[in-house]
Amino acid sequence: MALERLAAAPTDFDFVLGDWNVRHRRLKDRLVGSTEWIEFTGQMSTQAVLGGYGNVEDNLLNLPEGPYRAIAIRSFNPQTMSWSIWWLDGRMPGQLDVPVVGNFVDEVGTFYADDTLRGKPIKVRFLWFAVTPDELRWEQAFSADNGDTWETNWIMEFSRI
Repeated sequence: MALERLAAAPTDFDFVLGDWNVRHRRLKDRLVGSTEWIEFTGQMSTQAVLGGYGNVEDNLLNLPEGPYRAIAIRSFNPQTMSWSIWWLDGRMPGQLDVPVVGNFVDEVGTFYADDTLRGKPIKVRFLWFAVTPDELRWEQAFSADNGDTWETNWIMEFSRI
């Protein structure tokens, strides 16, 4: 049973609601100059929560070494007019990733976080695009130089089921 959506709830992420097939492209190694991409499939299903002030995305990722599950949790802060996104990897169920925080401008969602990779500080950037009502795109990039340059290391292309 889906609970009632609140009238004032934001609509920024409504384009992700529903069920999707996913084509993943991910760099084999990150921030080491790798040019080798790994491709795999997956599925994603997203539903609104918090009366529309959030959503939960359930993922199946079919990595070459074996499938795993993960979720993304998103919530909107009406005071800052920004979204926070957390990632919970089923292979590490006790560890919630640092949230990326941002918003949508001209229908592109841009979200940032400070994190670490191999013990060194990095910046993380997510980009969300609604290509068409039935096609989405998400990109993840890392920066080791405080955002001066970015390496896109994961691309997901979604097609509605």
